[in-house]
Amino acid sequence: MSPRTTPRRRPARRLPATLAGATAGVLVVGLAAMPAHAESGSDGPSGPIGTVARTAGDARFEPGPCPRTADPIPDLARARCGTLTVPENRSRTKGPDGPNGPMGPKEPQGPKEAEGPKGPKEPWAHQGRRITLAVAIMPAESSTPAPDPIVWFAGGPGDDAVSEIPMALAGDLNRDRDVIFMSQRGTYSADPVLTCPNIDEFNARALGLVSNAPSTGRLHVEATRACRDRVDGLGADRGAYNDIESSADYDALRKTLGVKKWNVFGISYGTHLALNYMRLHPKGIRSVGIDGVLPPSLGGGAVTWKAAREGFDGLFKACAEQPACNTRYPNLKATFLRLVSELEADPITTTVTVPVHPEPVKVVLDGGNLVAWLTSATHVAAGVPRSLDELAHGNPQRIAEQLAGGKYSPQAIGRVAHGLVYGVFCSQWTPYESRADIIRGGRRAFPSFPRSMLANAPQLAWLHDDCRAWDVPAAPPSIRDVTRSDIPTLALSGGFDAQTAPSNGAYVARTLSRSHAVTVPYVAHVVFADSPCAQTITTSFFADPAAPDTRCLAGLQPPQFEIAP
Repeated sequence: MSPRTTPRRRPARRLPATLAGATAGVLVVGLAAMPAHAESGSDGPSGPIGTVARTAGDARFEPGPCPRTADPIPDLARARCGTLTVPENRSRTKGPDGPNGPMGPKEPQGPKEAEGPKGPKEPWAHQGRRITLAVAIMPAESSTPAPDPIVWFAGGPGDDAVSEIPMALAGDLNRDRDVIFMSQRGTYSADPVLTCPNIDEFNARALGLVSNAPSTGRLHVEATRACRDRVDGLGADRGAYNDIESSADYDALRKTLGVKKWNVFGISYGTHLALNYMRLHPKGIRSVGIDGVLPPSLGGGAVTWKAAREGFDGLFKACAEQPACNTRYPNLKATFLRLVSELEADPITTTVTVPVHPEPVKVVLDGGNLVAWLTSATHVAAGVPRSLDELAHGNPQRIAEQLAGGKYSPQAIGRVAHGLVYGVFCSQWTPYESRADIIRGGRRAFPSFPRSMLANAPQLAWLHDDCRAWDVPAAPPSIRDVTRSDIPTLALSGGFDAQTAPSNGAYVARTLSRSHAVTVPYVAHVVFADSPCAQTITTSFFADPAAPDTRCLAGLQPPQFEIAP
């Protein structure tokens, strides 16, 4: 293993958007482009990765300025950046009479190919609509990096990979390898940008509504329709934003960068994409790490209910095993289940003050909102028992403040590419999972919950109604296939993960013949972000995919839960 050239960074604490309260500015980064070397058609790079303009099939990589980011990312100053230009929809016809011919939608603004004095564009630039994806390559800290880089698959769906650079570097992922970040199609640094701030703003206002009321559902779908109209107004093909096209984008990126072998690391939804990518485009993959596992074969509401149950139970068990917590907050699980049923029948309405919002914010705390809160609050597990106890004694303020602080945070507005969110959910999930399936999954996980809650799984409220409004074709049934592979794979899960079930790691490992399924106890969703132990396991896996170093698991301790006076 090559020596590090800089000290190991302390990991940065990451809070999910639903609990984040910090303010964030907007920075458009326009760093000087790396010099473009001469065109090379060989398989191997003729310079550092990302410094050579190259065409592969119908895709082209061009070195250039680093992308705009919603928050400052100082490390981009030393990145090698550029754009990958790809077809928006590879299945569309390319002829003059097809939907992507001259009469089709205008191409998005982005890097344009130079034309000769009399000649047309190069052959790779076919007549169909093309989109551009931002690429940033963070160089390895080692002076002698390994030849196989790591490519990062972001969470979401809809998160921008470039925005997750600080998380990757805080975990020392680029110690021995370059790490490649590409903004998935539709995301913040891509073109077109399929964010819909109106949905984020509605989700904040919806805290003041009864979460499972039919009237709330109608408003929810209205916001989705407005997002659909915005995406259509950009000329985007709603049916082209999914795992199939994104997997082809990453295959094109590897080829245009001249990388023979690389490693994949995906977090949250990025695990869903990674499992499809390694099934659809296995060539060139040395190893795969997935953290917060969401199997494409299970994607939907039922597995989300299962995840909530497993993550909640992990936290409740840790409190019960800690004498101080168990004495002060006995039967915490029973208290939570009782509160959900009581609040669903008789919600509490309160107002809270949010630092970034000028007016007091109304919060309706019902069963659905309480479940939504705990799904994210497992990230700050130490305070959960106290918050639930205060609620049980008539004080909802701590929970209401956390809910509102997350939804009204600038980090929760205008960052997520809902065009990609619905593209995945509505083509790959809802065609293969009915409302009845979601209700059955909810009842299995939480038999005591009122039926009014069960169709709206955590994080997926009004999903089928939204997808009817989004109106995209179903992906081929093979999109739900289990991934079977002998590519070395590390499947990481967190014992407190209430967003992707801890048991999902073992589920995918059953059909991955060279896999390691590891659960890191006492950590919530995406363990790499919060656990130095998980970071050690991950970097050791990429160093030797046959033998990740898991010795640190033996020394992990549960959080010290807050004990109220």
